[in-house]
Amino acid sequence: MITRDEIIRLTNEALKKEFELTDAQLVPSAHLQNDVGLDSLDAVDMVVVLEQKFGMTLRQGYDIRSIVTLNDLYDFIEKLAREHEAN
Repeated sequence: MITRDEIIRLTNEALKKEFELTDAQLVPSAHLQNDVGLDSLDAVDMVVVLEQKFGMTLRQGYDIRSIVTLNDLYDFIEKLAREHEAN
């Protein structure tokens, strides 16, 4: 079972690589658009990168547009990982 710390580490690794971000930008309270600078096209890329990183679909049963902060993103991935492992 994947831990919260692993989710945070893997998510941050993927975002740093894909969007050339720094550790300082990747704090849980960071707003994905205002603080991290991701626009709607970046959000699509982010979903694809994270799907590849975690090996699961992120768009199922949840409105991904309601994810505003990095912490929201971690929560979302953690929830999906739990559901994925349960199946």
